[in-house]
Amino acid sequence: MEHITSMSNPRIRHLQELSTRAKARRRDRAFVIEGARLFADTPPEYLREVFATEEFYKEAPEAVKEKLERAGAMLVPDALIRKVSDTRTPQGVIAAAAMPDWDMEDLFRENPLILVLENIQDPGNLGTMVRTAEAAGATGILLSADTVDLFNPKTVRSTMSAIFRLPVLTAGDLLEALDLLKERGVATFAAHLGGEKTYDRLSYTGPSAFLIGNEGNGLREETAMRADTKLLIPMHGRIESLNAAMAAGILLYEADRQRRF
Repeated sequence: MEHITSMSNPRIRHLQELSTRAKARRRDRAFVIEGARLFADTPPEYLREVFATEEFYKEAPEAVKEKLERAGAMLVPDALIRKVSDTRTPQGVIAAAAMPDWDMEDLFRENPLILVLENIQDPGNLGTMVRTAEAAGATGILLSADTVDLFNPKTVRSTMSAIFRLPVLTAGDLLEALDLLKERGVATFAAHLGGEKTYDRLSYTGPSAFLIGNEGNGLREETAMRADTKLLIPMHGRIESLNAAMAAGILLYEADRQRRF
């Protein structure tokens, strides 16, 4: 296995660029994965360049060791991993991975259950919603163009590898995308403080899409108006709104409950 010791190595500099610059990620259609779990879960065909410390390699389970070798992993010092890593306590393995290539048709497989997200700004929130959507049986996610970068390192970690399995697409024009959903027979439901009906009084057993807006401001009014129905998640006490990822989880799991029973 090749050894790299210098931070000025072109491969290391490229990895650091992918970690810190969304523009570089878009240019190269690549992003950074980090940590033992993400590396183990990443399909081999997505791995481009892999870097691991000698300690990680020596202590890794045999299956992980074999995956490192097949991927042509390069050995690097702990100090170099720490320099490139986006985390405080690096786990000894980091890699550049290719972005999954999804298209709109991937959202419509089986009985569509789609999460539509507008202007979500917190990377952890977005990653949590991707992870939750897969767990609740969603067929995919549609993002507005002003949503935080899906391939931000924090977002990627928060997805817990769901980023490789769940179709997530960015819409150039979200309103046009909503019109397309309606043309394909998908009922659209906007989470809104002015909702006409509570979420548990509606049916999501057919093709459905939930619209969730920005953490502080919710959905833009023109977006909410495009939905077939505005729904409300009732709240007690003096709470004015729920965390966007929490709201998405409540709605997706209600749809999953209805579809299962």
